[in-house]
Amino acid sequence: MVRHRQEAIGKRSLASPSRLAWRVFSRNRVAVAGMVTVAAFFVVALAGLALTKTAHPLLDPREIRLPDKLKPPLSTPNRTDLAADLQPRLGIYLFGTDELGRDVLARMLEGAFVSLTVGFVAVGIAVATGLAVGGIAGYYGRLNIRIGPLRVMTVDTLITGVIDVMLSFPSFFLILTVVAILPPSIWNIMIIIGLTSWEGTARFVRAEILSLREQEFVQAAMALGTPGPRVLLRHLLPNSVAPVLVSATLGVAGAILTESALSFLGFGVPPPDATWGNILSDGKRYLFDAPWLTFIPGTAIFLVVLAFNLFGEGLREAFNPKLRHG
Repeated sequence: MVRHRQEAIGKRSLASPSRLAWRVFSRNRVAVAGMVTVAAFFVVALAGLALTKTAHPLLDPREIRLPDKLKPPLSTPNRTDLAADLQPRLGIYLFGTDELGRDVLARMLEGAFVSLTVGFVAVGIAVATGLAVGGIAGYYGRLNIRIGPLRVMTVDTLITGVIDVMLSFPSFFLILTVVAILPPSIWNIMIIIGLTSWEGTARFVRAEILSLREQEFVQAAMALGTPGPRVLLRHLLPNSVAPVLVSATLGVAGAILTESALSFLGFGVPPPDATWGNILSDGKRYLFDAPWLTFIPGTAIFLVVLAFNLFGEGLREAFNPKLRHG
């Protein structure tokens, strides 16, 4: 029995970090449920692209059917007053219709793809900025900034100071102010969210590089005369992926929530594109007459944001040895 236990411990110690992380993650049922929900959201978003964004969409989110306005979910169309080419493809309005008779299912599918796009592009911008800033702070942080003969501060002090200043501002109100000034555009929203969300990634990367640069493989590369940028790009940043992956997963949830809030307030993606936020905003005027117009997009936002957060927390536990159980 002791021998089998020693063999099990030996196999565990020889397991690769990725396999060990997956083993820890797969034991967390809540995190796995979050991952499955995120995967389902991907499928729904891609289905929204295929069904609503073509030249002749199978489900048209912009089709106005005034005779069928404010139809509840699972209701049948008005076949006497509605033209044949305006009849819903499914034969029923699965999620009902809005105040203009537009199919809520089609609008939710289109909004899913918009949310996915905003979330990943914004996080991509934030991660790229955070990697660059955090990498410079961690590797070149000891360099001095001089004005003539006077040493002002180190690079690390400057960058961490900028990060602290950025974190001191309420990010949502900063985004809201900038979006209100710029013309409405999905690209403006993605860029602004990305450029105001990189601070956490930069701090994670900086801390990881400060730890890794003292490791033997990094010291050996530096002793061999490897240029600093090559050490940073080839040895340090690839080994800082774990905290960045966690930060990015949580960041997608934040970006989706921010875009939904902006659209709800009327500063988000401009019409006629449907987003979950502007569907929710349009539905608030009919809260008692057509509650599904707020319940359906609100529930979708809640579930997707919760799923990304649970998935991200599961990754954090799996990649952080201090948080692993067993």
